[in-house]
Amino acid sequence: MSYGVPAGTPAHEVPVCPRHPDRVSYIRCQRCGRAACPECQHTAPVGIQCVDCYRESRRQTPGYRTQYGGAVRTGKPVVTITLMVLCGAAYALQWLVPGFTELLWFAPVYAQIEPWRMLTAAFLHSPGFIFHIAFNLYALWLLGRSLEPLLGRTRFILLYLVSALGGSIGVLILAPAFQAVVGASGAIFGLFGALFVIQRQRGGDVKALLVLIGINLVLGFLYPSISWQAHLGGLLTGAACGAVLAYAPKGPRRSLVQFGGLAAIALVLVVLGFVWTPSF
Repeated sequence: MSYGVPAGTPAHEVPVCPRHPDRVSYIRCQRCGRAACPECQHTAPVGIQCVDCYRESRRQTPGYRTQYGGAVRTGKPVVTITLMVLCGAAYALQWLVPGFTELLWFAPVYAQIEPWRMLTAAFLHSPGFIFHIAFNLYALWLLGRSLEPLLGRTRFILLYLVSALGGSIGVLILAPAFQAVVGASGAIFGLFGALFVIQRQRGGDVKALLVLIGINLVLGFLYPSISWQAHLGGLLTGAACGAVLAYAPKGPRRSLVQFGGLAAIALVLVVLGFVWTPSF
């Protein structure tokens, strides 16, 4: 807190905040001893610190990391919730804006002329089948709240996007040229694939997960409205990304290996997207 200047105090002895010379403060930083006004005070383990010392101490303190190198964060899975909100907003626009779905869906014929559709389609869902988006958002929540804290936000969002791209590449290679697809299923199956690899690396039981993946894959083959091609492409891509994240050697170069590996997988997918000729 700040105090008024006591009567009779010499001007050269009046403590003022270095950042705000017009503010008098008798609260001093426990690290450097300088006065700090209320705006510049930060609570630290050793008492009150000024802005500069607080930032320096945070910079020098090593951050806690998850088992796979991500920054440890508490609270809700922000990336997962953001992805769910984006899918929900896109679904609303599909109902409200005529032609919005057709503008962003993906079909193999668009791969080379409008390649961004490979990602935008992963945020759309079938407007006439609410179970489609409901199941995907539920699966995203279940998988995201497990994987995001384990991997960290950056690694998780990269896993999701690369898996979504892999799902579209599966459609490009295996589906007819004019078969349009929408849905986050490719990315969801990528999360399934990554979770399977990570669970195996951690020595966990994967039998229930295998059964769940198998059932959903079979459903894709039984129902013509479900794109098994996107499921398969996303699953394989997610498993590859999961292997990169899980088996990268620990040490100062782990992040370089992980991000480099994810970039390499994404590059292979992009090249396939530009060179593969759709089957007409």
